[in-house]
Amino acid sequence: MTSLIGRTRARGIETLTLDSPHNRNALSAALVGELADALTDCAKDTDVRAVVLTHTGTTFCAGADLREPPHPDTLVALLRQIVELGKPVVARVTGHVRAGGLGLLAACDIAAASTRSSFAFTEVRIGVAPAVISLPVIPRADPRALARYYLTGERFDAAEAARIGLLTAAGDDVDDVLAPVLDGLRRAAPEALAETKQLLTARVLETFDRDADDLTALSARLFSAAPAREGMTAFLERRDPPWTL
Repeated sequence: MTSLIGRTRARGIETLTLDSPHNRNALSAALVGELADALTDCAKDTDVRAVVLTHTGTTFCAGADLREPPHPDTLVALLRQIVELGKPVVARVTGHVRAGGLGLLAACDIAAASTRSSFAFTEVRIGVAPAVISLPVIPRADPRALARYYLTGERFDAAEAARIGLLTAAGDDVDDVLAPVLDGLRRAAPEALAETKQLLTARVLETFDRDADDLTALSARLFSAAPAREGMTAFLERRDPPWTL
């Protein structure tokens, strides 16, 4: 069976690559499971100083795989695993990010993207809401901007994603942007990195503790309702859903 997660290492930085081109790196049950396993391995490996999460192809992550979706509980567990990992997780994006992919992005400690990247919370356009991914997104991002992009599903660019707090930085060459970041992580003491990350993620984890059960239930209810079934069918058939004016 072909792996959906590539793994490489260079000078203490473990790079995990989403490699599921047939569905634009969508969050299938299989991909979520493999990524969780890879993160578990990184957590146990004392030679890993930090993790870079990146992708093959032109899409970082297209959101939930509508044909083979993970259970909402499983996605919550993955997002929390990234937030709680005792090592910094850095997102490296050179393509498009949609819906659940923005949850992955927000769960990471540092996120950088190329100026060619684009972003959108597309859930409302298929009849659901960005429920589970709000656990890391809402504590990180500007609330006024989220109101606009959650409610409209509009596409926005990397500069806007950085302005509203979903990205740390954007540039023409994402590797140039990340070079000083990775250098800094390599110079930091591992124990100090872990303790500092705990300080930075405390508010995000409070959101998980308070809201995860309710948002998991909301996600399950919306995805099983008639509007979502129609919206997902329309999406897969590449047509407008019936509510489009």
